[in-house]
Amino acid sequence: MNTLKINNLSLTYKNGHQAIQNFSLEINNGMFGLLGPNGAGKSSLMKTIVGLQKPSSGSIMFNDVDIVGNTNYIKKNLGFLPQDFGVYPKVSANDLLNHIAILKGIKNNDERSTQIQYLLQKVNLWDFKDKEVHTFSGGMKQRFGVAQALLGKPKIIIVDEPTAGLDPEERNRFNTLLNDISTEVIVILSTHLVEDVKNLCSEMTIMNKGKILKSGRPKELISTLDNKIWSKSIKKEELKFYQTNFNVISQQLIERQLHVTIFSMERPKNFEATTPLLEHVYFYALSQNNE
Repeated sequence: MNTLKINNLSLTYKNGHQAIQNFSLEINNGMFGLLGPNGAGKSSLMKTIVGLQKPSSGSIMFNDVDIVGNTNYIKKNLGFLPQDFGVYPKVSANDLLNHIAILKGIKNNDERSTQIQYLLQKVNLWDFKDKEVHTFSGGMKQRFGVAQALLGKPKIIIVDEPTAGLDPEERNRFNTLLNDISTEVIVILSTHLVEDVKNLCSEMTIMNKGKILKSGRPKELISTLDNKIWSKSIKKEELKFYQTNFNVISQQLIERQLHVTIFSMERPKNFEATTPLLEHVYFYALSQNNE
């Protein structure tokens, strides 16, 4: 069992911006969702975990090793898939994985070859091993990204906004792949897409403005909103009234009709009960944080 323990972590940049505030979290094997809007501090947290920057205070322990003081330990055990990554032009998938494997310290030729063949088959790219990676579709590039992240048999894998820009079919294929690899390692899924967390993660944290807003199992977080979520269709010109007089957590157009969803301990007049979803947990947490 692998364990990542973050304790009272804070990070303030030189310009005075506090990107992470008193952040504490424990993550074990499996898929963990780090959910928050753009600018929530997710990328700052990821960069700090992987040793690209030092925190202002607090500690990070991975398998009982202090990885703030020993960044090489986390780097040796890390697989990372950033949101966007470039590839060398005119280099095949097989050759590029071989190059990355050498950079990761896999010196034995047979070991490299065995790992690369296994990973290309696992991400369903074996038939394209001799194809230049820069010609791959978006989904194929993401699956190649998973293959390179798995080189060296890492114990912790971080994926940042992995399904952005993928079509539904590629997204489902990619999510299935992530789910398969998370049984024996830690996979941290950093995203602003609630659907990805809902589909994949058994544990999650919602963060914004560098702070943890909610943590727990998605089902348990959803259950805290039972009989507290209500919705109603309204006219566009009525929106300000409802925002002023109710705790509006979201608004959306459904068949061109504006609907508001509110949080209330009791049912307001003319509102209908709504079955709470993870989206409601997310929007409610953010609405509380913005007050």
